Amino acid sequence: MKLLRFGPEGQEKPGILDGDGNVRDLSGKVADFAGAAVSLEALDTIRALDVASLPLVENPGRIGCPLAWVPNFFCIGLNYALHAKESNMPEPPEPIIFSKASSALSGPFDPVVIPRNSVKGDWEVELGVVIGKPTLYVSEDDALDHVAAYCTINDVSEREFQIERQGQWIKGKSAPTFGPVGPYLVSADEVADPQTLRVSLDLNGDTVQDSNTSDMIFSVRQIISHMSQFMQLMPGDIIATGTPSGVGMGMKPQRFLKPGDVMEIEVEGLGRQRQEAVAAE
Repeated sequence: MKLLRFGPEGQEKPGILDGDGNVRDLSGKVADFAGAAVSLEALDTIRALDVASLPLVENPGRIGCPLAWVPNFFCIGLNYALHAKESNMPEPPEPIIFSKASSALSGPFDPVVIPRNSVKGDWEVELGVVIGKPTLYVSEDDALDHVAAYCTINDVSEREFQIERQGQWIKGKSAPTFGPVGPYLVSADEVADPQTLRVSLDLNGDTVQDSNTSDMIFSVRQIISHMSQFMQLMPGDIIATGTPSGVGMGMKPQRFLKPGDVMEIEVEGLGRQRQEAVAAE
């Protein structure tokens, strides 16, 4: 299943793609997508519907973030071998976990707003994982059974805020619009192996990131199992699993976002995003 939300910002409705790629309105069946509404049980209920009988949305207009809100927006740092190398940092011995503010959530085609005082805005294509049931002390063997869906994420970052200012990375990760997600939530049963997906990002038409999730230092299984040793993951939690090489910070000379830059982001099978960078008012 490919689930999405469509409509003006703040007025989105839940929808689903039918077999022909058309949007069908789920608002008569589902209030919205978030928390328990994207649990494995909730997705099974949607899966049992006759999608062809749902109202056809001929002009869905804006495609919003496929999640109305998230309990937690987790991220994994330095999780691709070549990215760690370009960052001049050793491969971590265990997953580096940090968070983005949930207010960073944004639609896949909405502008990315470069915040005030920003000088080092950057891009990061990532495979996103949505948790489908309470997850605590899960084994690696069972970890993927706790995934509801996968998605494309752009983990937009401000490197000066992240690295050169005091405190944790969350400061450089959490500005409004710094978390474009979507366009879809693709149910886990449609992703045979999350470790074989191409991940890519084009900047102004030039490919700057082009890798595969096989380059991950820690697999999705390992990430979920590891995190569950320290916290209980909940339905609707989202995890951005790390970015490959090709970020602006790693370029020589370094390159950072400026107003008018266009990012196009894709994870194989999970949909393509497009954002234009704009200056904060």
